[in-house]
Amino acid sequence: MCGITGYIDFNKQSSNEVLEAMTNSLDHRGPDGSGVDLHSESEFQVGFGHRRLSIIDLTENGKQPMRFNQFSITFNGEIYNYKEITKELEQLGHIFNSSSDTEMILHAYAQWGSKCLEKVYWNVCFCNL
Repeated sequence: MCGITGYIDFNKQSSNEVLEAMTNSLDHRGPDGSGVDLHSESEFQVGFGHRRLSIIDLTENGKQPMRFNQFSITFNGEIYNYKEITKELEQLGHIFNSSSDTEMILHAYAQWGSKCLEKVYWNVCFCNL
């Protein structure tokens, strides 16, 4: 099971080092790699961290956190019908870099906004450490 960390910092005092330390504290949750993504806006910073347990896409292309256009995601769960939705998105002109269900979520949100949630059959992991 993957490990996810993150924060919103309205004082803009955090850093990549803080985010990496948070993420690395969950190394037991994802032995297959890790990644961080720090967004700095004028009024706040948002950081995402992810410890990866590779299940669907075993390549580096499935690494998280993941970005597409202006959207970012870190996700732990499984989209059961992601292949069907991916095909639909490809027919609409989307090009994918991975075979992961996480990348499909980004493209689906870019295409349909929050209505994309009506299309997916999923099991999202909400768990304690």
